[in-house]
Amino acid sequence: MEDRRRAQRRQVTRTPAERGLVVEETASGWVGAVLGVEASGGMLVVRLEDRRGRVRAFPMGHGFLCGGDPVELIAPTARTAGPSSPRRTASGSLAVDGARARTARASRIWVEGLHDAELVEKVWGEDLSLEGVVVEPLHGADDLSGALEEFAPSPQRRVGVLLDHLVPGSKESRIAEQAMRSPGARGNVLVLGHPYVDVWQAVRPHRVGLDAWPPIPRGTDIKVGTLQALGWPHRTRADVAQGWRRILGTVRTYADLEPALLGRVEELIDFVTGS
Repeated sequence: MEDRRRAQRRQVTRTPAERGLVVEETASGWVGAVLGVEASGGMLVVRLEDRRGRVRAFPMGHGFLCGGDPVELIAPTARTAGPSSPRRTASGSLAVDGARARTARASRIWVEGLHDAELVEKVWGEDLSLEGVVVEPLHGADDLSGALEEFAPSPQRRVGVLLDHLVPGSKESRIAEQAMRSPGARGNVLVLGHPYVDVWQAVRPHRVGLDAWPPIPRGTDIKVGTLQALGWPHRTRADVAQGWRRILGTVRTYADLEPALLGRVEELIDFVTGS
């Protein structure tokens, strides 16, 4: 599946800049819906409106992504204004409209917690449903080896595991090494991770109006510290839950996530589906 997507993304498609088309300007990372095309300074520019209602204009032509694929934006004409572009899922895949969800596979994708699962489901949920892949939160990865022994992985029961903060020397790296020594793990279990202490930081910070996620002092819960730095309520579990809902609500497509998470999730989906 990943090889297929890479091949698609190497092809640059000439795409009419029709009103409502959502694209990303690659140099700035600006994601927005087309409002219109107009002449400015002797050239054609396209006006893009982001989720907050902010509008920026960019020169027409190359340098845009549509659903993850590079496109050359061209001016719409009366002939092209009718049929809409093929629908894409939030992950950037071509949507398969009308297809029924596949019966769940025995294989699973495990993530550390509920927030990880909600984020993966929001962006990849349509793809996962089509593939019959279930995402399950571990509610902590400390006993990953025990969970694998109970699950009994096999070629027909693969497990892809996504860990937070999987960097050399971390607790998570030791958990991953131990897990791969579990019975049946070789060839049937794939443990990958992202470098962020918490999956919250895998959301691009500009989605909540930041240039970068704030550094959190050691000993302070990263969720609480992040909400405090944002000036949002942070004292109770309900505050943390509400804060996450606000962050998750800013995520629309894969373009709102960091590449370090995107690639790992794609690899895990390919692994458990045998793609």
